[in-house]
Amino acid sequence: MTEKITNILFDLDGTLTDPREGIINSILFALKKLGIQEDSVAELDSFIGPPLRESFIARYNLSDILADQAMNYYREYFAVKGMFENVVYTGVEDMLGSLILKKYKLFVATSKPTIYSIEILKHFNLDKYFVEIVGSNLDNTRTDKSEIIEHVLTVHNLESADSIMIGDRKHDIIGAKNNSMKCIGVTYGYGSMQELVSAGPDFIINGCKELEVLFTS
Repeated sequence: MTEKITNILFDLDGTLTDPREGIINSILFALKKLGIQEDSVAELDSFIGPPLRESFIARYNLSDILADQAMNYYREYFAVKGMFENVVYTGVEDMLGSLILKKYKLFVATSKPTIYSIEILKHFNLDKYFVEIVGSNLDNTRTDKSEIIEHVLTVHNLESADSIMIGDRKHDIIGAKNNSMKCIGVTYGYGSMQELVSAGPDFIINGCKELEVLFTS
């Protein structure tokens, strides 16, 4: 299936890095500022991957004004500390290096704001592997994964048939399908197996070594 593939798009959160600590801390900081008590912190894992503003609205029934305020408070913490409370998944750098040696062109397509995504990948010295790191805008536009993938394809004049999306949530798979691309779901991130299977990726992979073998063997 990967014979024709020359371009690989990666999600960031839950695919390249595990951002849980920083995201959860940033959410709790924002909620405290808003005076909202959260008694089920474990359920906040659902915020990892989808557009953040939509998750705030859905979970706490926030108005547009309060949702914007939540985002501002979230970023107060995230921009200074939260984005670095993050861990690269085991095997990611070896995998990226192997893909580069095989002449694949690598991109990041994430719902996280571009400015933070670039800083995170620079922090871990992973930015060097990617042609471009594309995310959402700080004004909460281009947050939908379909839009983000479309942007990468259009700007870099990539053919959908030559490209594949890799991510841990249904949004990655749906975004790829909406752009007529193949996709791979990874099980080590924040989407459940049920979520991935229901979305219908072309492959489901359990770890970075499996991904590396799929493209380099």
